[in-house]
Amino acid sequence: MSTLDRAGQVGDTGSPIVPDATAARPTPRPRPQASRPRGRTGRVVVGALLVLFTIAFVYPFVWLVSASLKPRSDVFDNRLIPETLTFDNYIEVWNAAPMAAWLLNTAFVTVMATITVTMSSALVAWGFARYRFRGRNLLFGLVLASMMIPGAATMIPTYLIWDSLGMVGTLTPLWAGNVFGTAFYIFLLRQFFLGLPTELFDAAEMDGAGHWRVFWHIALPLTRPALVVVALFEFQAAWTDLMRGLIYLRDREDFTVPRGLKSMLDQFGFGGEWHWELVVTASVITTVPMIVVFFLGQKQIIQGVASTGTKG
Repeated sequence: MSTLDRAGQVGDTGSPIVPDATAARPTPRPRPQASRPRGRTGRVVVGALLVLFTIAFVYPFVWLVSASLKPRSDVFDNRLIPETLTFDNYIEVWNAAPMAAWLLNTAFVTVMATITVTMSSALVAWGFARYRFRGRNLLFGLVLASMMIPGAATMIPTYLIWDSLGMVGTLTPLWAGNVFGTAFYIFLLRQFFLGLPTELFDAAEMDGAGHWRVFWHIALPLTRPALVVVALFEFQAAWTDLMRGLIYLRDREDFTVPRGLKSMLDQFGFGGEWHWELVVTASVITTVPMIVVFFLGQKQIIQGVASTGTKG
């Protein structure tokens, strides 16, 4: 008798006989599980590789710090723990070069470049993401195409523009160009804006909020991770920018840190005086701020990069 036929029968107690639903289901086969030794071995191998790569990346900076704490004769002895520990190099480097002025100049250029490029790129990206107008896709394609133009191709025209404005020899050319945004940052922020719910902006506009208020009070707070990523990327780019310092700066007091390190390398490294302990000490002083900034912003970097590019 089939299962459907038996379902209509009545038992001795007067209740209908209900077929067992689990009897018709096939017994699931147990999934093969990886053995514990193999999983443990894989974790050990991955951990060993991570430690190996960490040592490879950290070793140069540890060597730099160690060399800055050694006297002149022991700089290249390759000992990570100095045989003779001295802090005189950190005093002498301030006397040998205007490090305070270089740090202040670099801080000014970096802050101005970071603020201008973050805000201008966010404004342009918001326009491409929020508003629809004729030729929007073509214009956005031209913005992305500008990333394929090498910087060397625009170096001379840009210099002529700043020279005609009388800005050569000042710090302005090192950051003022960021007022017009950067193609990569515009693309990054546009992708983030496209992932935001448009209902929030429509509701705010229906309540009477203007375009600027929607952008400033709603869009920007929601894109804080992406803004932090852009700011940190530009901070690193401006802090380590040597090329523009070589092109536009003339006076030694106006040098930024990368330009100052280049002058110290020419004077104390390959210039005949051979004071490499001063060069490595200055390098440590200028590297520490970048490490601190990225350590403080690492969570925002991961969150911002992971949440961009999800919608085109």
